[in-house]
Amino acid sequence: MSIKIMLASAAAMAIRTVPLVPMRVGAHGTEAVVAASSHGMDMKDAPINPDWIIAGAPHARAADHSRSRDRASSTAMWDCTAGEFRWFFGWDETVYILEGEVHVTAENGVVSVLRSGDVAYFRAGTWATWRVDNYVRKVAFMRRPFPTALALAYRVWNKIFSARSYSLAR
Repeated sequence: MSIKIMLASAAAMAIRTVPLVPMRVGAHGTEAVVAASSHGMDMKDAPINPDWIIAGAPHARAADHSRSRDRASSTAMWDCTAGEFRWFFGWDETVYILEGEVHVTAENGVVSVLRSGDVAYFRAGTWATWRVDNYVRKVAFMRRPFPTALALAYRVWNKIFSARSYSLAR
């Protein structure tokens, strides 16, 4: 009996989370496709916490690009002038460097030099030291991590229904 209830609950969850028909463009006030030129976005000052600055006077700016309907992920443009600072990643963040270069030192001391065209991932809850010698511009893809219990349930769900998992690299 309990297995039937678990399967029924899992089926109900799948039905609620996987759309059976394509969503309408503009449904709930959001666009199906959000596009913008990386140089045409309205960049606003995004000051780095003064306590985090190690050297120089880095000036950072950011522009929000898009946000998922559930507000668990977002995309933004960010740039920064020369300086060295520590940075705390509150969300999982994948960055794609558009221009310039940055030397990133992870908490374990490993240094990565990221240049135009490079991609890097930063796990939520970690610190890194960024050294920008001249200028860096990136696009950031941020995702709020699931709470531990929910993440475990999600992994179990994907293991059971692995045919439904989504991956671009197959």
